[in-house]
Amino acid sequence: MSGHRPEVADVFRSHGAEYLKAWASSTSPAQRRVLRAISLCRTAILGGHKQRCDQCGHEEISYNSCRDRHCPKCQGPARARWLDAREKDLLDVPYFHVVFTLPEKLSHLALQNKRLIYNLLFRTVSETLLTIARDPKHLGAAIGFLAVLHTWGQNLHHHPHIHCLVPGGGISPGGDEWVSCPERFLLPVRVLSRFFRKRFIRHLATAYENGNLSLHGNLRSLTDPENWQYLLTALKASDWVVYAKPPFGGPGQVLKYLARYTHRVAISNRRLLALTDGRVNFQWTDYAHGNRKKVMSLAAVEFIRRFLIHVLPTGFMHIRYYGFLANRLRDMKLALARELLARGPSGHTSPDEVASPTPVDHDNGTCPVCKKGRLVLVETFRRHPGVLPPVFDSS
Repeated sequence: MSGHRPEVADVFRSHGAEYLKAWASSTSPAQRRVLRAISLCRTAILGGHKQRCDQCGHEEISYNSCRDRHCPKCQGPARARWLDAREKDLLDVPYFHVVFTLPEKLSHLALQNKRLIYNLLFRTVSETLLTIARDPKHLGAAIGFLAVLHTWGQNLHHHPHIHCLVPGGGISPGGDEWVSCPERFLLPVRVLSRFFRKRFIRHLATAYENGNLSLHGNLRSLTDPENWQYLLTALKASDWVVYAKPPFGGPGQVLKYLARYTHRVAISNRRLLALTDGRVNFQWTDYAHGNRKKVMSLAAVEFIRRFLIHVLPTGFMHIRYYGFLANRLRDMKLALARELLARGPSGHTSPDEVASPTPVDHDNGTCPVCKKGRLVLVETFRRHPGVLPPVFDSS
């Protein structure tokens, strides 16, 4: 693979069969679909089209993408479409970024129970933010926010956490006032952390009591109630990480910031450095040691295994909206929020400090060679029948 920087698809094509030979018994149908989809992405097997410049005759052939939400190549267009749709939801207030992380002790349990644990994580995060914000001792208002699930760390290990983007304020209980946050403060992190820990453990205990947890392999010992209680005691005694970043400004900054999180996959192609002798070298950031940039080398099979543990359950919604941004009431509540913000001083960033939303850069079809002509479609290629099932790319 010397001569060009490798991509995730190159690793999958070169070592996918080797991976399946080693891990076939523990690879789910969803993971197999992702492995195959990324391997075939932007290849002739999926079909494509030819374009020709109407001035200089330059020709370009483009092959179709797999459109799988786990594919590094397919996230750019999906992200642009999503940002276009969300631009209308932004309020002219500062925004806060809050991150809720599951303890490492729950990693294996989450891997065996992805849908259940990830849903519990979303549920608990929403209950935490909405409850604490509504408390008169804190903000005393109904907030809204967007939540995005990520399941990976920089080294591709399992690290489930939720990023929340929260407008800096909320609607008063009477619905007649916009309540602004202090300039650089949303909600107390320690209060959020303790509530998050208590509520998640309660939901987890209920799932166990109802027999909803899968406990196989190295988790089989947890079927013993005494061992289960020991785990809960350890979870109660540990600190649960909730991190709030300083606020940032208006709509332009928010759109750029959102693009970094909403459609990110476990690892981007730009982080891969080399694929040689059956090993993948990639760059990662060591946050525990001063955010130092380092290079990690993994056997290709292990790289694929780590990548595939982040495949989400089929149809799982990894972007969700709560409070006044919840889908059912969003338009009505946003209209109310804008009306309340327009009534008087809100304490948020003044209009002359707010950047305009950044337009999405769409390809205008200009010829890259002569810079004068336009690329015109002259031929299409059909995809091979039965190659991939229809993609259900739920966000």
